[in-house]
Amino acid sequence: MISADDLIVLVRNYNPKTNEALIRSAFDYGRQMHDGQVRKSGEPYFTHPVAVAAILTEQQLDDATIVTALLHDTIEDTRSTYSEIAERFGHEIADLVDGVTKLTNLQLSSSETRQAENFRKLFMAMSKDFRVILVKLADRLHNMRTIRAMRQEKQLQKARETMEIFAPLAGRMGMQSMREELEDLAFRVLNPEGRSSIIRRFITLQKETGDVIQRITNDMRHELEKAGIEAEVFGRAKKPYSIWRKMQEKKIGFSRLSDIYGFRIITQKDADCYATLGAIHQRWRAVPGRFKDYISQPKSNGYRSIHTTVSGRDGKRVEVQIRTRQMHEVAETGVAAHWSYRDGERAENPFAVDPAKWIASLTEQFDAEEDHDAFMEAVKLEMYTDKVFCFTPKGDVVKLPKGATPLDYAYAIHTRIGSACVGAKVDGIRVPLWTRLKNGQSVEIITAEGQTPQATWLDIATTGKAKTAIRRALREANRERFVRLGRELARAAFENHGKKATDKVLEKAAATLRMDDRSTLLARLGSAEITAREVVEAVYPDLAIEEDGDVEVKRAVVGLEHGQGFERAPCCQPLPGERIVGLAHRGRGVAVHAIDCATLADYEDQPARWMDLHWAAGTHPPVYTVTLDLTITNDAGVLGHICTLIGERKANISDMTFADKKPDFYRLLVDVDLRDAEHLHSVISALEAESDLASVERRRDPGLAAAPAAAE
Repeated sequence: MISADDLIVLVRNYNPKTNEALIRSAFDYGRQMHDGQVRKSGEPYFTHPVAVAAILTEQQLDDATIVTALLHDTIEDTRSTYSEIAERFGHEIADLVDGVTKLTNLQLSSSETRQAENFRKLFMAMSKDFRVILVKLADRLHNMRTIRAMRQEKQLQKARETMEIFAPLAGRMGMQSMREELEDLAFRVLNPEGRSSIIRRFITLQKETGDVIQRITNDMRHELEKAGIEAEVFGRAKKPYSIWRKMQEKKIGFSRLSDIYGFRIITQKDADCYATLGAIHQRWRAVPGRFKDYISQPKSNGYRSIHTTVSGRDGKRVEVQIRTRQMHEVAETGVAAHWSYRDGERAENPFAVDPAKWIASLTEQFDAEEDHDAFMEAVKLEMYTDKVFCFTPKGDVVKLPKGATPLDYAYAIHTRIGSACVGAKVDGIRVPLWTRLKNGQSVEIITAEGQTPQATWLDIATTGKAKTAIRRALREANRERFVRLGRELARAAFENHGKKATDKVLEKAAATLRMDDRSTLLARLGSAEITAREVVEAVYPDLAIEEDGDVEVKRAVVGLEHGQGFERAPCCQPLPGERIVGLAHRGRGVAVHAIDCATLADYEDQPARWMDLHWAAGTHPPVYTVTLDLTITNDAGVLGHICTLIGERKANISDMTFADKKPDFYRLLVDVDLRDAEHLHSVISALEAESDLASVERRRDPGLAAAPAAAE
């Protein structure tokens, strides 16, 4: 363990005005609080806070952050309290220590907590004081460096948590060196054989080819000297995890990887970056499609650099990053560069990003997302992505994740434009909305009044902002539809019992079923989350006891004369739960129609033939056939999947007819045996959720109207 004097020297190297007494006091207090405690490795526990503080000195952070590192476990693991730390070291440090403690207690990988909610809390803590997350990242880095002392199960848990949360977060913050080390340490635990295999292959490659890195470095330095450019050149092999990820993404072996070496050229000024690029491209051939200019279009975390890939010695591809010294500082420490000190003063790096603005931009798009799983999806999408830069018709730049579509671009401009999008032009040419955008393309969005987000858009969009807006719009639209349908189902259900579904009755049902209000009740009824029977029983529980049991098909309709038979009209195919009327046909029984059947208009001048009917209360057997008009994609397995979905809803397919066959779509008519209107809605809701199904409608054809069969 380094001493207090050694730690002070590390801080004084970049901050000669450091408060040595404050750091020494915190060092002594932390050692006293942790006295007698040991780590899993057997070392004194206080070696950990000191190591965390030392890691933070590499980022040249202020005294308050260094002191927080020394004290970050005191509130959690010792008898120390917030009040005591505030009294000794001030409220700023006490708040920072308390913030780190709360982050530690989130238990991000615990199965007993929701990761999405923890991410929200993490962002909230970052927004209060960004330095909290810097201490937590340094804490995680030292724990990963010493993870071997933990039991195997704990190692795997911490490694997964590091790979899924902390490494991507460090990368998103622009702290590339920390991200790479966290990934490599986690990779060593999660896949030790894979990591060892890559290291062995690197050793073999070096024996076969010699020191390629040193030769290419010398070649680059020679070219820069010829061009009169003063710069430093550094080369290295890429980290094992970076190599492994490329192998998995490209599904190729190590021997087929070409760009396994990376080089950084650090220049004196901005103009030298572009001069260096010219010198490199003049000496080596550039690889098409592998050039990115993050100097003219920096990343949101302040990252600036020119990236290019060239074919080096023996045709080996090498990646080159070109930037100035100030750009390099931000590239290594990311958003943390805002807090860096130099010569006792806050470093004035023009490329450092204000952490408050960065956090606001990161969290803004997640605030409106109510669904936890969707929130997690959005967070991970944003953390793991690289960027592409597209232009508006006016020449403004829009930053998007790699793989983004015109739909993502539309929502990036404004939610209103995204929701009204009907098409897009890329470089003046009309393209499908699922087209993947590339760097430098000009994008124009075509909108139309009345357009609303479609469910299929969720498969097209890639950004968290777009997916959040689409889900919100679909929820709102579906809620209105479900409320309307739920109201009809409730009305029919209560009328079957001779009751009325008044607002007061529905409010009582909602309260009994522990729902917020009658709108929520109707929405859940319309979406088949609850049944009309449950709603009726919530208000009139005695009705269910009296009328429990199945209804025979021959006695399913109430209001017929003795011995009079009936038949469901094929034009509208009414179901229990829907309002019905009968049309009497002399000597041939009664045709039962839905109240909104278009055929009834032909009999308006024959009121004597109309009969007031309703369905008998109780459970109806699934024998009422309804024809569904489906349009599905012409892909392998789609039809089988659709049939399985219908069967899972306890509905039987009694007939199927292909009405139209196209190269890309099939239209078919499917006869499904159902129990009632609720059963029908359950089947349709399940089908509508399928992306391979373009449309589903209940078929109603006035041309099929016919007189019923003779009375049974």
